[in-house]
Amino acid sequence: MVGQRTVGTIDILMVEDDPGDVRLTREALKGSKLLHSLNVVEDGVAALDYLRRNAPYEDAVRPDLVLLDLNLPRKDGREVLAAMKQDPALRAIPVVILTTSQAEEDVLRAYNLNANCYVTKPVDFDQFMRIVRTIEEFWLNVVTLPPK
Repeated sequence: MVGQRTVGTIDILMVEDDPGDVRLTREALKGSKLLHSLNVVEDGVAALDYLRRNAPYEDAVRPDLVLLDLNLPRKDGREVLAAMKQDPALRAIPVVILTTSQAEEDVLRAYNLNANCYVTKPVDFDQFMRIVRTIEEFWLNVVTLPPK
């Protein structure tokens, strides 16, 4: 799916190492009325390679929205967020932190790094589905996203 942009499609990059959360997110977005493309990378290094179109992501489409977990292998979500917001080519891409951490210091640090919002993943299946659909409704139906 990388590189195949359809007119009117919302491109989402999910940076998540938990296959269960990826599966739940895909399921929650399945019923979407919007055309969307969900691309997934499993760690922070891959996320920055994807966003910068480094190998093997030379054909990656710039995402309209990034769903970013904080607890990632190789480079954590805080480092990814900091790198994105320091890069003039990436800083306008909205970043939704979607993580299990409820730690006050994580919330504060994410906002200090210019995250666009911070959402704690619920452990309950129905709540997780509701959260993803709420993110979709707000970020893909209500908000005007920056141009690519």
